[in-house]
Amino acid sequence: MDLETGFYQNRLKKESWRTVLTLAYQSLGVVYGDLSTSPLYVYTSTFADDIKHSETNEEVYGVLSFIFWTLTLIPLLKYVFIVLKADDNGEGGTFALYSLLCRHAKVNSLPNSQLADEELSTYKKNDINIPAQTSFGAKIKSILERHRVSQRLLLVLSLGGASMVIGDGILTPAISVFSAISGAELSLGKAHHLYIEVPVACVVLIALFALQHYGTHRVGFIFAPIVVTWLLCISGIGLYNIIHWNPTVYRALSPYYVYKFLKKTRKGGWMSLGGILLCITGSEAMFADLGHFSQLSIKIAFTSLVYPSLVLAYMGQAAYLSRHHVMENDYQIVFYVSVPDKLRWPVLVIAVLAAVVASQAAITGTFSIIKQCCALGCFPRVKIVHTSSKIHGQVYIPEINWTLMILCLAVTIGFRDTKRLGNAAGLAVITVMLVTTCLMSLVIVLCWHQNVLLAVCFVIFFGTIEALYFSASLIRFFEGAWVPIAISLVFMIVMCIWHYGSLKKYEFDVQNKVSIDWLLSVGPSLGIVRVRGIGLIYTELVSGIPAIFPHFVTNFPAFHQVLVFICVKSVPIPHVRHEERFLVGHIGPREHHLYRCIVRYGYRDARKDDLQFENDLVCSIAEFIRTGKRGLNGNAAEDLSKDLEDMTVLGTPNTHISGVQLYEDNELNSESVGTSKLSEMHTTHKTKPKKRVRFFIPESPKIERNAREELRELMEASEAGIAYILGHSYVRAKQGSSFLKRIVINFGYDFLTRSSRPPCYALTVPHASTIEVGMVYHV
Repeated sequence: MDLETGFYQNRLKKESWRTVLTLAYQSLGVVYGDLSTSPLYVYTSTFADDIKHSETNEEVYGVLSFIFWTLTLIPLLKYVFIVLKADDNGEGGTFALYSLLCRHAKVNSLPNSQLADEELSTYKKNDINIPAQTSFGAKIKSILERHRVSQRLLLVLSLGGASMVIGDGILTPAISVFSAISGAELSLGKAHHLYIEVPVACVVLIALFALQHYGTHRVGFIFAPIVVTWLLCISGIGLYNIIHWNPTVYRALSPYYVYKFLKKTRKGGWMSLGGILLCITGSEAMFADLGHFSQLSIKIAFTSLVYPSLVLAYMGQAAYLSRHHVMENDYQIVFYVSVPDKLRWPVLVIAVLAAVVASQAAITGTFSIIKQCCALGCFPRVKIVHTSSKIHGQVYIPEINWTLMILCLAVTIGFRDTKRLGNAAGLAVITVMLVTTCLMSLVIVLCWHQNVLLAVCFVIFFGTIEALYFSASLIRFFEGAWVPIAISLVFMIVMCIWHYGSLKKYEFDVQNKVSIDWLLSVGPSLGIVRVRGIGLIYTELVSGIPAIFPHFVTNFPAFHQVLVFICVKSVPIPHVRHEERFLVGHIGPREHHLYRCIVRYGYRDARKDDLQFENDLVCSIAEFIRTGKRGLNGNAAEDLSKDLEDMTVLGTPNTHISGVQLYEDNELNSESVGTSKLSEMHTTHKTKPKKRVRFFIPESPKIERNAREELRELMEASEAGIAYILGHSYVRAKQGSSFLKRIVINFGYDFLTRSSRPPCYALTVPHASTIEVGMVYHV
């Protein structure tokens, strides 16, 4: 089953209650693993040093009140009721908000964007309930479109959020697994558990990362039952502790205890907020994983099970602590002290399994955000493996996986306690939330066209709460909070250097591209001849002739009888429909047999660069010739500039079954009903044996004579084979550039280019059919 086809079919199906409830159940194992394991370490981190557990219980009740209102205001009110509505055609996350803003304000960071991209069916959501844009919204839109500085700030803000998500993917497995295994200290001697926790945690983490290449879908069927079992377990234990130890603990839910807590603890209470913050780790996953489920299913799962279970769990721990002011054997306040003795080992096992699920969600979320960064040209090219043919969006990135594992082991061995791990994880979590709040305020004004006061109220209300937690986490800079800052800073530098270098390289291509008139003027006087076959010239340009082509012709004075300039590009939407995948057009007169093909993908689409892709490409060009379409602008080709061709939107062959099709067949005499066979071709690919490829053309409508000749030329070229002309560029800063630019381009971007993988199409083409053209870019 095709990834994208299955995705769109699922989107088009009307959701029944059975479907919604099934998705809600499945979301428990993917979305809520991190959030549901937070009771393991919240009280431990909160009561580490700053506040003490006194006889009056004001500290315990104040912490419980803080936890309750934080869970209510951030995950429930902010995410469930507001942020989930800001989806990008069903997708969520930081880049979903950024892509919405890019399209509504035209601040796209992708340099090869076209007006034709705005004609995509999913480019803008057709919502008749959205009011007209306000005057203030129009001013903000104008500022973003006119000032490049504001566009760069918006991009840096989004990349900062993405970098912190990567940091969270390192810290969440460390703190979740370590906190779960720390329960062993209650059953082992205090002198021995220190030598067991860290090694066991490292073994679990290594096993977790080593199994990533199998994909989430391999073990996904056990994730939801584990999380459900864990939530029922902690809620049951919490209910038992409430009834058995302190039935009146519910009074602490009043916000009055927040006031009493801050009044008594003052600076210590403010600094302890970094531990309380951990109760909402994983809340961002509700929005980031929206594309795998639906708004309603995520809301049902959170409000019906996750939220009440967490509240009961925290209340139960507070009830136990309110009657136990002195811990036995001088142990820290941990989750396991409130668990009855007979249940500690079973609960420990369930907790470790739940921590693995939470870690899995964080790791796959990191893979997903890096894939989006790569698609939008903000991260070096890495190998992306799709681990499921049925479940969209499940990817595995080997380089990132082992990097995460090394960093995760480093922080686990380096810190070896929940307190500093909590300080690090808390800062990463709250930073991502602050970025979401800032981007949401712009979405409210620019995309939803709401009054600016609503956006201001949103920022002030949620921004104040998150800024309070952020300041409490930042004050712990030297006690672990520096880790996510350092990690995100490294990834931010990598992203910015790659984006800047790629942008400068594209600008050089645009400035040095050759006009179409030059190509059309090339003739026998220069010794240029046309050889049999199809030549595919990969380029980033969406118009004009790339500078590598004249360089190629200078050294090899010949090119193929059919020449296709192909551009594989990303657009700032999550998915491009199969029916709108290709943009095809002529370059110059049709008798020259020069074509441009632009292949468009969304930032969550799976790219295909194999033999099937080649067949789709040739079929789309043949269908373009057969239909004789004039393109997006009808007969307006004369009104376009010389470097812009009249392009036609075409889908893959499976979207136009009645059009041109390619079939592989070993039978010479097989016939096809209702079709007219123009030619029979023999093609080879890599080391595969020769196959007979039949090119079938529908009998109706009747094809013009010129189009028929053009089709025959294309078929003959296909029979001769396909050659790939790839550019190999060396980017250098031009003379007179500043010292910083020379460092960034000559060392930073050059190192990343050498270290990253080549474009995906360069990995799949046969070496015998590849021609590389080297060129130095002075940017």
